[in-house]
Amino acid sequence: MSPDPREPDSRPASLADWLRYLETLHPKAIALGLDRVRTVYVRLQTSMTCPVVTVTGTNGKGSTCAMLESMLRCAGFRVGLYTSPHLLRYNERVRIDGVEATDVALVEALNRVEDARVESGAPVALTYFEFGTLAALWLFARAELDVAILEVGLGGRLDAVNIVDSDVAVVTTIDLDHADYLGPTREDVGREKAGIFRAGRVAVCGEADPPASLIDHAGAIGSKLVQIGRDFGYVAERGQWRYWGPGGDRYGLPHPALRGPYQLANAATAIAALDVVRERLPVSGGAIRTGLVDVAHNPHAARALAATAGEMGYFPETLAVFGIFADKDIDGVIAAMRGEATRWFVATLPGPRGAAAADLAERLVVAGVAREAIVVCNDVSDAWCAAREAASEADRIIVFGSFLTVAAVMAMTG
Repeated sequence: MSPDPREPDSRPASLADWLRYLETLHPKAIALGLDRVRTVYVRLQTSMTCPVVTVTGTNGKGSTCAMLESMLRCAGFRVGLYTSPHLLRYNERVRIDGVEATDVALVEALNRVEDARVESGAPVALTYFEFGTLAALWLFARAELDVAILEVGLGGRLDAVNIVDSDVAVVTTIDLDHADYLGPTREDVGREKAGIFRAGRVAVCGEADPPASLIDHAGAIGSKLVQIGRDFGYVAERGQWRYWGPGGDRYGLPHPALRGPYQLANAATAIAALDVVRERLPVSGGAIRTGLVDVAHNPHAARALAATAGEMGYFPETLAVFGIFADKDIDGVIAAMRGEATRWFVATLPGPRGAAAADLAERLVVAGVAREAIVVCNDVSDAWCAAREAASEADRIIVFGSFLTVAAVMAMTG
């Protein structure tokens, strides 16, 4: 029997039980729109009183958020960071001052959101992501933060985090993704992502070639657009790089931990966002020395991963552990990585969205990969073990395709 949301004693007791319960509240995993989530947010009677940075983008938003968090914390600020999805634990989505929210804190927040959701006697249908976003905002409002960083889950205009008016909106990159929700063209995607811009406030764009829809929207609402290549940028130098932007030049910066030109663009975009709010949140040059990770799960990120892999020097073989959701651009990801991998260990991901390994193998063959270079595995665990067994000491293994794929390997390797 499902719990009665109006009776606190019947509600889930643990975080794991809550997360299972959240999956039952809305018939769709993704249901874009702000009316429902805004209704509950108003009932929560909470608000963000600190500066807010909202970050969207087809790729690079996770890395950009992580760099922002690290640089701001190095500068002594108390930072709230909300991201998604998580790799191993749901708690990863909500960080306060560098520490993941505890199960106890999350359960309390989820209970408060449930109180507001059922307040009028006619419960508001919220998706898993919407419910979690409201819980994060409730926690942030009580955490005495100096700044909050909110990562958009999907798109921008209709994403749950867009109920908060950010002080600076960041768009990292724009490419085709989630066409069913965001539209089939870059102009469509750009328009949706520009939906996080606010009149009279600054928007930072890390896309070198933004669609006209994004530029036009910024102008139409009176948002000041700060654009890479025009208002800020970077120069790669031997062993280091230089940033230039609204706050001036910063020399001798270390390369981000994950090498590749796209990570420099992410880092420059993060610094530009800090430049915009430097009067309220000053960050010294010493605090801007951080690089963090990214995961390849669509063609744009896969191309960046391929470029990074190509810069790593010589390896006799590159073994790919590959699992992906069926609704992603599988052929595009394969095309981007085909030239880097010599052998492929393909895995079926769990759940109805998971692409079958056998289907991945056939797509690889169609793309020109020799059938004998493909190993079909039951799951990511089997694929990782098979790749480890096949790899020599001088080879490398690249794991990509989905957060679930990476998470499974991380869980195995500790």
